[in-house]
Amino acid sequence: MRDPADFIRRNTALHEPPLIPEIRLHLASEIVPIWQMTEEELQENGLPPPFWAFAWAGGQALSRYILDNPDVVSGKNVLDFGSGSGLIGIAAKMAGARSVLCADIDVFAEQAIILNAAENQTSLTATTEDLVGGENRGWQVILVGDMCYEGPLAARIEAWLRRLVSEGVEVLIGDPGRTYLPKSGLEKLVSYAVKTTRELEDSDVRNTSVWRLLAV
Repeated sequence: MRDPADFIRRNTALHEPPLIPEIRLHLASEIVPIWQMTEEELQENGLPPPFWAFAWAGGQALSRYILDNPDVVSGKNVLDFGSGSGLIGIAAKMAGARSVLCADIDVFAEQAIILNAAENQTSLTATTEDLVGGENRGWQVILVGDMCYEGPLAARIEAWLRRLVSEGVEVLIGDPGRTYLPKSGLEKLVSYAVKTTRELEDSDVRNTSVWRLLAV
């Protein structure tokens, strides 16, 4: 495998997500070509989509909320879980977070986060470690964008996050109505109409909400 950072630079362009014009990200214009190129790069078929190459609606909504309500993260230690492009973590750092850890198990995502953070003059750290089920490492706020798309994974993440909420961590979720978003134990904070593309979604605009996860 060649350098993932080089792959990202060659196969994406810098764009501002529609709801977050303050932030520039290395993004792909189409999902199928970059998906195929990722499989060729890794010489492996059946890989998950390159989630890091797109500014998903849930991440945009949560980032917008953080930038508009900086007190949520200001001076706090933040985990951006399932970070993808790093959009939410970058927004948190721009809003005054003391520290931000962006976690995504995809090695390409890790490099995308590093590149995007540098592009936006923000200082954060990235990891490919699977944190689900582990202990709190000093995080006061956990931010989760668009992670409720697959049943078993969503259930595993929810159980972990609810335990952390019971320990005093604030967990915010950005979600455009994915199938496996928890059906209860959520407090809606705000909703946005997020422009998207039919290349990614079934609509050009997704009504996307930010939720606070409650301990139940």
